[in-house]
Amino acid sequence: MQMKHLIQYFIDPEYRFAVNDAHELYKGLDDESYLKKKYYVRFKKQLNLDNPVTYNEKLQWLKINDHNPAYCQMVDKIEAKKVVAGIIGEEHIIPTLGVWNNFDEIDFMSLPDQFVLKCSHDSGGVVVCKDKTSLDSQKARKKLEKSLSQNYYWHGREWPYKSIKPRILAEKYMEDESGYELKDYKIFCFHGEPKMIQVDYDRFTSHKRNLYTVDWQYIDASIQYPTDSTRIIPKPQVLDEMLLMAKQLSKRYIHVRTDFYCINEKVYFGEMTFYHESGFAKFQPESFGVTMGNWLDLSGMISQKKSSEK
Repeated sequence: MQMKHLIQYFIDPEYRFAVNDAHELYKGLDDESYLKKKYYVRFKKQLNLDNPVTYNEKLQWLKINDHNPAYCQMVDKIEAKKVVAGIIGEEHIIPTLGVWNNFDEIDFMSLPDQFVLKCSHDSGGVVVCKDKTSLDSQKARKKLEKSLSQNYYWHGREWPYKSIKPRILAEKYMEDESGYELKDYKIFCFHGEPKMIQVDYDRFTSHKRNLYTVDWQYIDASIQYPTDSTRIIPKPQVLDEMLLMAKQLSKRYIHVRTDFYCINEKVYFGEMTFYHESGFAKFQPESFGVTMGNWLDLSGMISQKKSSEK
């Protein structure tokens, strides 16, 4: 560890926790103890699981108390496609070019000049290849093998990831009208109803997020990444279609974020996420975290749990 990192390790509790967590030093903690510890380090506040109010608090409560087995299939990037295709149609699924158990199995000869490699069981294990002849295969191997070796569950206790079989999948490379990226349209659904849309853009340069109402009014708030009110993101012509798909996909769940891409006015499914930023996102203003918490009504589930514990 470099000296500057060593100093940071001793003076910055959040950095120290992240380092220890990366080395899996907290695996001995049960989920509730781990989440309380991480929450306090992150926000300098106690995690209120008896009466959760904010969006982040309620996501932590759901991790511990809502173990719907359907979540496990939906967070697996390979298996989710099968379910989603049956609901909104195969034509809205980004084509899969191959699935492998490890890097050495990948048949690069069969892949086109452009493609995307990603892991089925985590967030961030992605390699984007725009030109196969210039792909740094060793760098790609290192990134994907690191992801394959890790169980994503341990670093946020998102229990649906615990038993997913780690695999690599290749998908067709796609771009939107920008010519260099895919803007992510993330629709937050609560009790089967879309309530907010988050658009992620410039992810490989200076990652930003703009938030919108379902009728495309800009929301002056940010979640984890900066927002830019001067960046005009046109309302997608297929927004109503996206919202309908989000509603169809979310109707079985208390809360889920359904992600889509829009390419040449056609909607493609991205993924489904049950714990946005693992429930550790920082909100500006903080009151917006309460607003989102109000959209997620857990009162019945909490009452039922308390009754069962008597």
